[in-house]
Amino acid sequence: MPVSVVFGGQFGSEGKGKVVHDLARLSGARVAVRVGGPNSGHTVIDKTGAERKFQSLPTASLLPDAVSVIAAGSYVDPLILISEIVQGGLSPDRVMVDPNAVLITDSLKTEELDSGLRGRIGSTLSGTGAAVKARILRDGSAAFASSDDRLKPFIRETREFMRGCLDRGERIIIEGTQGFGLSVIHSPEYPYVTTRDTSAAGFVSEAGLSPLDVDDVVMVLRAFPIRVAGNSGPLPNEIDWQTVRRESGYAEDVTEYTTVTGAIRRVARFDPAIVRKAIEANAPTRIVLNHVDYIDSSCRASHRLSARAEEFVAGVEVGIGASIDFIGFGPSGIVPRLHNSILPTASASSVQ
Repeated sequence: MPVSVVFGGQFGSEGKGKVVHDLARLSGARVAVRVGGPNSGHTVIDKTGAERKFQSLPTASLLPDAVSVIAAGSYVDPLILISEIVQGGLSPDRVMVDPNAVLITDSLKTEELDSGLRGRIGSTLSGTGAAVKARILRDGSAAFASSDDRLKPFIRETREFMRGCLDRGERIIIEGTQGFGLSVIHSPEYPYVTTRDTSAAGFVSEAGLSPLDVDDVVMVLRAFPIRVAGNSGPLPNEIDWQTVRRESGYAEDVTEYTTVTGAIRRVARFDPAIVRKAIEANAPTRIVLNHVDYIDSSCRASHRLSARAEEFVAGVEVGIGASIDFIGFGPSGIVPRLHNSILPTASASSVQ
C-alpha cells in the first residue's frame, strides 16, 4: 500500500520537515500525518521564501491539496495547533484531529516545569512527556482532543479516513519526529531520551496504520549531528559552531538554535555508530543526508557536491554500510545522489 514514513537516524533536527514537504509534493501525497507532540519543531521554506516552523502540523500542510492528519498517537497543545491552522489559512476539510489524540493541558506543562527535567536531561518542557505519562497511567487524568471545544471543527476518525485513501491508491506520508537515538525503547543512551519510540514502526503504529501498508521508509541524516542544549546526553566527537563555520568556508555565523526552546544546539562530527543501529532497526529503503554544505559552503549555491563534499559523502556510505540516495544543501530541496544535479522539479523551498 502507498505509505511513506520518514524518520530521523540520529538525535533529531535532521531536516525531516524539509524532506517530508519535498517528497509529499513530488509523490502527490493525498495525506500528511504528524505524530508525536510539540516538543519537536520542523522547519520548511514557504513559497514566499519565508521560514515556517511547525510544532503540530506536518510541513506538507503548506501544499494546496494535502490533508493534514493529527493521529491518535499524537499529543496536542490546542493553542499551538490552532495558531498553526490559522497561520496556514486551513479550513476544517484540510485538517483532521483524531478524537483519541491526548491534550497537553496547562497543568501538564506545569508538572514538567516543576520536575527538574530540563536540568537532568535537557527536556523542552512542552508537556508532551507528562501527557504520555497521563495516558499510560490509565487513572482518568488524561484529556482527549474530542473533549476540547476549540478542536471540534477538526475532530474526525482519522483511521477510517486514511484507510479509504489507501483503498483508492492515494499516497500517505507520515512525518516522524526527533531521531532514532532518542527512542525511549531503542536508544543506547537512556535516560537521555524522549518519551516515545522514534522508530519508523513506532510512527506507523501511532498513525493507526498497518506495517503492511508501508512501501517506503526514508531515513534522514545530517552531516553534523546535533543534540538540544544542556545536559541532553552523550554526543560523540562534539565540536562547536565556530569550527563548523571555519571548516565549511562560511563567512557568516551558522549557529543553530532549537525550534522549540530557542537555545543553541550542541553539534558534533558525523558518527556512524547510531546510524548503523537505526538502519538495523528500521531497514530504510531510501536515505537522505542533509547539511552537506557544512562540509563545503560552496555546495549550497551550486546544489552540487564539490570534491571535498563528495569524499565526505563516500566516507559516510562506507561508515554506515549503505548508500545515500539524496543530498540536502541548506534549507533548499534534496538532490539525487547518483545524478549530483538539482531535481528537475521545484525544490522544497517552494510550494506549488
